[in-house]
Amino acid sequence: MKYKRILLKLSGEALMGEKNYGIDSKRLEQYAHEIKKITDLGVEVAIVIGGGNIFRGVQAENIGIDRVQGDYMGMLATLINAMALQSALEENGMFTRLMSGIKIESVCEPFIRRRAIRHLEKGRIVIFGAGIGNPYFTTDSTASLRAIEIEAEVVLKGTRVDGVYTADPEKDKTATRYTTISFQEVYEKNLNVMDMTAFTLCQENNLPIIVFDMNKDGNLANLIRGEKVGTLIM
Repeated sequence: MKYKRILLKLSGEALMGEKNYGIDSKRLEQYAHEIKKITDLGVEVAIVIGGGNIFRGVQAENIGIDRVQGDYMGMLATLINAMALQSALEENGMFTRLMSGIKIESVCEPFIRRRAIRHLEKGRIVIFGAGIGNPYFTTDSTASLRAIEIEAEVVLKGTRVDGVYTADPEKDKTATRYTTISFQEVYEKNLNVMDMTAFTLCQENNLPIIVFDMNKDGNLANLIRGEKVGTLIM
């Protein structure tokens, strides 16, 4: 396998599937099957999932909620998604641990770096919920930070598009996909990959990012085997 330990970043919106809100059970099941394929190959998997299908902290001020309060609400939304994903993974025979950036001992463990690494070494999938536990940080930042902390070899950002394009492919039909691109080129071309905090963390720690289409069957396993899938940023 090309990668032994990875961090998979999933968006909350992706869990909506064909719905306008909440969690689509079919999409959840699909993701569980895709993740099982790589755990069966012996890959150590950590996951960060967003909460945009339920609530986004940046929307708080638009409805009269304090931004900090809204960010904490968003963290709880990520935990709901993380618990749903945990259940789907376990239904498919995988062993998991859910770790949270804020203390909710009734449903998950607090994040402790050494314990997270030990879970991975034992073959358990570790899901990181509730961000890093502080407002003003996105789940992209969480993914970058946790990947560095657990010494992951790569951040795999699963999206609904198959990589990074010269422009938004849903709006510009002439947009072309990059196979490989440097961190510096992403900066210079102002391409929307991650927020700047998350992106800079990866760059400064020489942690590559691969943006790929998580919704296409087999993509995740092919990527782990070293096939050219999506866009590699390094």
